[in-house]
Amino acid sequence: MSLPKDSITKDYTDVEATLSRITSHTGVQGIVIATHEGSVIRSTLDNIQTQQISTLVTQLAARGKSVVRDLDPEDDLTFLRIRSRKNEIMVAETKQYLLITIQNPNELQKGWI
Repeated sequence: MSLPKDSITKDYTDVEATLSRITSHTGVQGIVIATHEGSVIRSTLDNIQTQQISTLVTQLAARGKSVVRDLDPEDDLTFLRIRSRKNEIMVAETKQYLLITIQNPNELQKGWI
């Protein structure tokens, strides 16, 4: 069973609009959409960064999901946020994929001063 062509086109348009909206935020350096296994669906980063981020962050998200489940078997990981001095990595998890956003937290603070 295949999806209607206009449904696929609408989904693609929605994804592109969402990516444009997110990348327009101050400090956003890139976005990677990946499967839970680390296969890249879409990225705004170069190939090397995309592969590195998709591989490492999907492993981290899987570990985070496991920790949440160990603490409460009825709970599930939905969002993961990691901040360092140079970067902030935000991961939104769905049943189908991970939406990984990389941003520079220092650019965000400039607007607050």
